[in-house]
Amino acid sequence: AVNMPCMPKGLSFKTQSDNRDPQFHSFIITREDGSRTYGFALTFYEEVASKQICSAMQTLYHMHNAEQYDILHTSTTICISSSESNSDNCSDIPTGMTKLQRFNSYDIGKDTLYVSKCICLIAPMPFMQACKKVLEQLHQAVTSLQPPPLPLESYVYNILYEVPLPPAGRSLKFLGVYGPIVCQRPSTNELPLFDFPINEMFELLGLENVLQLFTCALLEIQILLFSQHYQRLMTVAESITTILFPCQWQHVYVPILPASLLHFLDAPVPYLMGLHSNGQDDRSKLELPQEANLCFVDIDNHFIELPEDLPQFPNKLEFIQEVSEILMAFGIPPEGNLHCSESASKLKNFKGSDVVCDKKNGNVAGSALNTYELLKENKTMARLQALVKRTGVSLEKLDVREEAGSNKDLKVHCDEEELKIHQLNIQIREIFANRFTQMFADYEVFVIQPNQDKESWFSNREQMQNFDKASFLSDQPEPYLPFLSRFLETQMFASFIDNKIMCHDDDDKDQILRVFDARVDKIRTLNVRTPTLRTSMYQQ
Repeated sequence: AVNMPCMPKGLSFKTQSDNRDPQFHSFIITREDGSRTYGFALTFYEEVASKQICSAMQTLYHMHNAEQYDILHTSTTICISSSESNSDNCSDIPTGMTKLQRFNSYDIGKDTLYVSKCICLIAPMPFMQACKKVLEQLHQAVTSLQPPPLPLESYVYNILYEVPLPPAGRSLKFLGVYGPIVCQRPSTNELPLFDFPINEMFELLGLENVLQLFTCALLEIQILLFSQHYQRLMTVAESITTILFPCQWQHVYVPILPASLLHFLDAPVPYLMGLHSNGQDDRSKLELPQEANLCFVDIDNHFIELPEDLPQFPNKLEFIQEVSEILMAFGIPPEGNLHCSESASKLKNFKGSDVVCDKKNGNVAGSALNTYELLKENKTMARLQALVKRTGVSLEKLDVREEAGSNKDLKVHCDEEELKIHQLNIQIREIFANRFTQMFADYEVFVIQPNQDKESWFSNREQMQNFDKASFLSDQPEPYLPFLSRFLETQMFASFIDNKIMCHDDDDKDQILRVFDARVDKIRTLNVRTPTLRTSMYQQ
């Protein structure tokens, strides 16, 4: 099960003239019970020592080139003999010749052949940044001329058997081969762990496209991501599913689809899958089923193809403005940036005092920001900026050592750039979470509690109604109805309400439901949304 996601297209061979930089990507293994295991892979290239393999590879090159030459020769003959010799059908010949020249580049007597290898780390939680550093340091130890301080096996044993998972709400610092590695785990009262750079999704797609993709995910439309970079597929998939809070994607989820499993695209069910591009195929060459209900996302080309009759997300323009302010504060253009390195440079120069640090999810600050005050005043971003300035912190004051006079909440040092990415993650996720909290602040009064025991209710779940959809919709602004009427029919919303019914007591609630209900309770306390009168049948 691990081999395919580590190398989705199998072994790869290159020569000394090709780019052989190590490539990192992550992946997910979903088990039959729905639980997930996270994998992190670093692919690198080593010289092929076997002369037999080199000889076989040259034979394959010759066979492939002969086949390509026959195809090109036939195409050239047809174009010359055709009365439409100047047609577009002949325009691909120079490109084909270029490809043939590239295929002809391997010579066993002149070139060095390299083969891909992979080191992989499997973890129960998505500590992406920490696992990436572990793998990079192990690879450095393998390829370095200077051996590491200890035998390589001791570092592998340490990470597998001696480094524990950090407790909820705590940070863990452990030593890698060449330096310290830190991983942070949110408390049970915070948004769930998310360690992927959400800024990359906005840079690659742009805010408008992200919001359209977000809408498709909420309505459980088939989503196919397309990129020639495995990690981009994973980053976009994980980013879009994390902002679904408090809902969770309930259907097929394969961010990196191995080449041998392409038949999964024929599934007549909602899915979120990622398809690897070889950099040569475009959208027109893909044969995809049920395209009328498909959201196709070409990540590398900043393009999204939407299904028919997609409703607009409620208050879309205000929502875009709200997210745009945060993105621009971090130096990220809302329209996106195909050259992510430029935005990364802006992010690197970003000052932490420009945005709020709320002491949540590993942030560092002098005093906490009440995120519900932000909710209360989210109609104008000027008020958000006022809140921001009240609790600023300068990242330049952070030091790699823990000092006696330092902030007591700062137990470990994080790389400044990682901290900035982490802060942006929190800001963006808070905005999306707050939007849901506002829309469903009064959802509990529409939940239909069963009058029988939970086991009997669950066994007859298909015949039971768990939410008064008609009354809820009648209480919503009319422009919201096209979206909300479809969203209430999704499996993710039904599962969310089922979870509410099954875990009615606070002690039984899972983390996501507990966090969301706490936000709803705070909104009611602050009277952010004026409740309307209900009939007595819905009151608890």
